[in-house]
Amino acid sequence: QVQLVESGGGLVQPGGSLRLSCAASGSIFSINAMGWYRQAPGEQRELVATITNGGSTEYADSVKGRFTISRDNAKNTVYLQMSSLKPEDTAVYYCYAEDYLSDYEWTDYWGQGTQVTVSS
Repeated sequence: QVQLVESGGGLVQPGGSLRLSCAASGSIFSINAMGWYRQAPGEQRELVATITNGGSTEYADSVKGRFTISRDNAKNTVYLQMSSLKPEDTAVYYCYAEDYLSDYEWTDYWGQGTQVTVSS
């Protein structure tokens, strides 16, 4: 069983910055991909960014150039640096991790979500 604990959310002004953190703990075998999703009220959950164990990254078009995902493999922690925040970035942000038992068997884990509100 793996637990993901998120931190760093809050209320910020448009144009401001926040840094989200998500640390995995528990019975970890081998975490490969980690990432962040977000969900606004009444909207579907969408991918924000993802990063593999080797450091390959993917970003949603809406956040490219403003958000940066990174990770510390030794600490099993993923980060999301958010800059130039816009009101449309307001959402609950969820981190996830894929824990691999083998090359073909894995379990997905999700954090509890952290609220990010961008407003004047």
